[in-house]
Amino acid sequence: MLRILHDTKYDFIRHWKKAAILTIAWIIVGLGFLVAHGGVNKSIEFTGGTLIQLSFKQSPHIDEIRSVVDQAGFPNSEITKFGSDTEYTVRAQSHGAAATSASTDTTAKIIEAALTQRYGNNVHFGRSEFVGPRVGQELQRNAIIAVLISFVVTLIYLAVRFEWRFGLAAVIATAHDVLTTLAFMAMLHIELSLTVVAAILTVIGYSLNDTIIIFDRVRENLRKQRRESLREVLNRSINETLPRSVLTHATTLAATLALLFFAGELIRPFAWIMAFGIFTGTFSSIYVAGALLLWIERKWPRPSGTEGKGAARAVAEERRRARTENAVASR
Repeated sequence: MLRILHDTKYDFIRHWKKAAILTIAWIIVGLGFLVAHGGVNKSIEFTGGTLIQLSFKQSPHIDEIRSVVDQAGFPNSEITKFGSDTEYTVRAQSHGAAATSASTDTTAKIIEAALTQRYGNNVHFGRSEFVGPRVGQELQRNAIIAVLISFVVTLIYLAVRFEWRFGLAAVIATAHDVLTTLAFMAMLHIELSLTVVAAILTVIGYSLNDTIIIFDRVRENLRKQRRESLREVLNRSINETLPRSVLTHATTLAATLALLFFAGELIRPFAWIMAFGIFTGTFSSIYVAGALLLWIERKWPRPSGTEGKGAARAVAEERRRARTENAVASR
């Protein structure tokens, strides 16, 4: 793999317009699915409801349990294995506009009666808990705060390690990853739970790691003072880190696919988000972060004397390239 991708010279930056059209179209389609589904599909952790723990003498089929709960009047309930093949948990939203502590008894009794009628003495009911809407709102607020804090910390870290131009490009590319992941969730109607929030935060860190590696190589190449434009430096840096990226993403994807197919329903949403995050993180690191850095350098050029000779030469070459392109376009 390393030999195949050694000393490649792909012009990734050249395709930034196609990449922008693709990612914007993806986000718009995702928003369409979101509107069609009536908003984000939130789990009981955010909406409030009832959790019931079940234990069976003989292992049942999970689709049968789901069918019984649906017929009892609680469709779209979350049913997952809990430990062994004979233990399950049912998470159901209470009827009515707002769940209350009193409604949890009614919900639990209805579900227990339906399961008893279907399975008889084969089913035993354990604990039943209630998650109130106030707790759900607090978890939702904390999840949003966690994502925002990750952006702020990332911006500060990149601004200190590199400079604000690199930090701004990386944060916008990471925001792109969050938007495309939310669009992916809307398309597959994946339920937003704390597990999914953890997956999104993991994707943010994974994508940032890839972007930082590319930007670190950009900084090294700028110091070498080659007579290259910033665009050429970006392409060179992406190509030089390509072998490492392919090997890392391939091994991570293999582990994620194992979770997706063999880990069960409880971890499957996490695996879906991670699998998609590998692709969108790689895409943003190559096509979004680099193109954004190039645009930022053109929009807010560095004052003379504030950068090293290598960076100054690259920026100067980029400005000459931009002037040439504008002159050709004006003809």
